[in-house]
Amino acid sequence: MPLEPDRPLIVQSDHTLLLEADHPQHDAARDDIAPFAELVKSPEHVHTYRITPLSLWNAAAAGLSADAALAALDRWSRYPLPQSVRFTVEEQIGRFGRLRLVQEDGALHLRADDRLLLLEIARQPSVAVHLDEGADPARGTLPVRTGARGLLKQALLKLGHPVEDLAGYVPGSPLAVAMRDVTAPAAGDHAGPRGEPFSLRPYQVAAADAFWAGGTARGGSGVICLPCGAGKTLVGLAAMVRAGARTLILCSSTTAAHQWMREIVARTTLPPSAVGEYTGLRKEVLPVTVSTYQMLTSRRDAGGGFPHMHLLGEGDWGLVIYDEVHLLPAPVFRATADIQARRRLGLTATLVREDGREDDVFALIGPKRYDTPWRELEHAGWIAPAECHELRVTLPRDLYRAYAMASGQAQFRLAAENPAKESLAEQLICRHPDERVLVIGHYLEQLRRVALRLGAPVLSGATPQAVRERLFAEFRDGRRRVLVVSRVANFAVDLPEASVAIEVSGLFGSRQEEAQRLGRLLRPKADGRSARFYALVSRDTREQEFAAKRQLFLAEQGYRYTIEVAEAG
Repeated sequence: MPLEPDRPLIVQSDHTLLLEADHPQHDAARDDIAPFAELVKSPEHVHTYRITPLSLWNAAAAGLSADAALAALDRWSRYPLPQSVRFTVEEQIGRFGRLRLVQEDGALHLRADDRLLLLEIARQPSVAVHLDEGADPARGTLPVRTGARGLLKQALLKLGHPVEDLAGYVPGSPLAVAMRDVTAPAAGDHAGPRGEPFSLRPYQVAAADAFWAGGTARGGSGVICLPCGAGKTLVGLAAMVRAGARTLILCSSTTAAHQWMREIVARTTLPPSAVGEYTGLRKEVLPVTVSTYQMLTSRRDAGGGFPHMHLLGEGDWGLVIYDEVHLLPAPVFRATADIQARRRLGLTATLVREDGREDDVFALIGPKRYDTPWRELEHAGWIAPAECHELRVTLPRDLYRAYAMASGQAQFRLAAENPAKESLAEQLICRHPDERVLVIGHYLEQLRRVALRLGAPVLSGATPQAVRERLFAEFRDGRRRVLVVSRVANFAVDLPEASVAIEVSGLFGSRQEEAQRLGRLLRPKADGRSARFYALVSRDTREQEFAAKRQLFLAEQGYRYTIEVAEAG
């Protein structure tokens, strides 16, 4: 292929892709490569992506062929593709489906057309421990120990062999449920772009279809990625209706659990008596049961077991829904390895995990089944348009002296709790007198100072559930214009009229957290107004470096941060 100097993409032999941010074809090229490449960094002019085995396996599970991926690279690449990249794309996408888990004669088997491949993996100690006695690779199939389905998939993934799980699922106890025919305009998360009567949106139907895959063995497990405000809950309910079986829903908080319960009753034909809450407040196990990760991982002492974890395995569930699946704690991962015979749906705005366990999500929940660029939904009017601003504020001279003498985490905290941010937050709130504002931070002492200055309440993990829900309700109906919130508001809190967020501090370089915080603003506004997200960052400090890392995921979605120096007055 000859040199094409007008194209926006440079593909390098180390599997990195360099995409010109200001190129007129940037958006089209980004949309073509995003299904199989991960964003690494996104400074002003050139964004760097990387092709990884996991990114290619997710693409393969979604039906993308190696030919289609290579055609996208050829379409946009300025230079001929390195042979190493062609080989990697063909090899890794080709790996998905070479190993298949199937049910044969009532037992689980690992099958491959290549018997030498079976011989190779059967000799691996991490795999052999999950195989039944007398496994013979020469037969083209390996019997799998009872209960080892998830553990085997984990072990094989670590060896670079993704497994296509075609073993099917237990049906679970039947549940008669349908989506409710709603003729009144929907509110908040599920309102249409102009407040039309409620119905599933086209992309929600497509996401549920991708997860379900016609009820075949290729469907029934996987992850749906949609931005906050795009109605992931409805996708979960659509999956529950298609399963027609008892369903367990796991959430990030009791507030989120209550929101799920309200949506189930409002959007489906199930009566309240069929929907149970299993939290610290109540312990009900009903045809649809909603619980929290915190509940499942709670225990009486640090060395004890998890007394509520039985909820995952003992109910005759036909579907388990993991809301905010990127938050899965390790004990839930372990328990999920044991319930592979049940359908599993993960819902998230981003699969980014700061602990790097995306491969465990792939192995135990399933591959990414559906994803769509945030800005596409914005352009269609399904989520609110958003402007992102990074405001850099100087650290006072006396604190800068302490900062210079500190090291590591102490430096970051001094910068994050810069008191100059407090007056700047107040100025920003005055700049938006008719809008509802969230002030979000990581450090509670800082939040208490901000709240005292603003005359607003602080909502944190220590806030009783009843008070928490009252404050959210007052904010929703306009009786309260400003809330100061800790990380408890990062996830699954439906505040549709919030249009301004001011981030005074964050968790180091967490891309996941930045995406979730912007997501608090993306519910469509009744008057169509844009959302504004302000990140307050101490200038010329380590916090500035972490801020750049935090913004990576949103840059991949097409958002840009305007950066300015803003001195507090």
